[in-house]
Amino acid sequence: MSLLFRGRQQASSHKVSVMQRFFMFFADHFRQGINSLGELYRMPFASLMTIGVLGFSITLPSTLYIMVENTEQVTEQWQQASEISLFLRSDVNDTQAQQLIGRLSSWNEINSVKFVSSQQGLEEFQRLSGLGEALDYLDENPFPPVVLVIPTSKHASPKAAADLLDKLRKEREVDIGKLDIEWLERLYGLLSIAKELVYLLSTLLFFAVVLIIGNTIRLNILSKRDEILVMKLVGATDAFIQRPFLYTGFWFGLLGGLMAWVTVTCILIWIGWSLDAFMQQYQIQLDITGLNIQALVFMLLLSVFLGLLGSFLSVQKHVDEIEPK
Repeated sequence: MSLLFRGRQQASSHKVSVMQRFFMFFADHFRQGINSLGELYRMPFASLMTIGVLGFSITLPSTLYIMVENTEQVTEQWQQASEISLFLRSDVNDTQAQQLIGRLSSWNEINSVKFVSSQQGLEEFQRLSGLGEALDYLDENPFPPVVLVIPTSKHASPKAAADLLDKLRKEREVDIGKLDIEWLERLYGLLSIAKELVYLLSTLLFFAVVLIIGNTIRLNILSKRDEILVMKLVGATDAFIQRPFLYTGFWFGLLGGLMAWVTVTCILIWIGWSLDAFMQQYQIQLDITGLNIQALVFMLLLSVFLGLLGSFLSVQKHVDEIEPK
């Protein structure tokens, strides 16, 4: 046997330890990840366009979703929208009314209970209607005692509030129960439609992002067709060839998510100034929430997932098609 083949045989007999394999695995991934980031740096204009498309595609649904969530918080401050008015029977005295209030205060569905006596109701009507002197000629007070019930936020939806109203009407002291169900149905209906639109728009935009990332990776693969052919001729595996393109999709997603986060932050700060002035007219305090670490992590994970998905679909199709003849 020649010295040349003897050396190869000795080299092939050399065993690599588990620790060396472990270190080489991560070192190889780190090197390919850095090289793929360098590829983006060497093509700044094309890379920024792709990152911008991904970032702005995530910005729009994220901004709309945060605004819808904050709108729901504002509706929780409009508790009078789900306020239930219980008109008590004329023969119910103050003691019985207080016993009713005590029972209702212990219900899990109720947030607060307020009692308005007949005299308080008459005085409020005199103050608001401007018929104070005319009401002095009445022989008796026509206003019944009223109990105002405000449900908890969990039971403020139209169906839950209607069920609570039916339950309250069964109390022996209650004569009539009133609730503006139509207003609640309109309010929650608009919020439901807004959420559905956000989900639909998000799905369409995310699908477009996957297509754009996939097409970008496809162009990168075709531009390196000759290099891929040479690598396959010398025995490189498909996983080794595909890995840099997958890292490219990862960097697209990560940088696009960061761009989306910065853009959403700027948009909400800008909108917040106008909303504060508008909400002050209704004496409602609005603090826009949603810009926290949890939202940042979610946006980054979503954008990275979209980038990897687009690159994976493109790599699986186009790298396999390149085979040396």
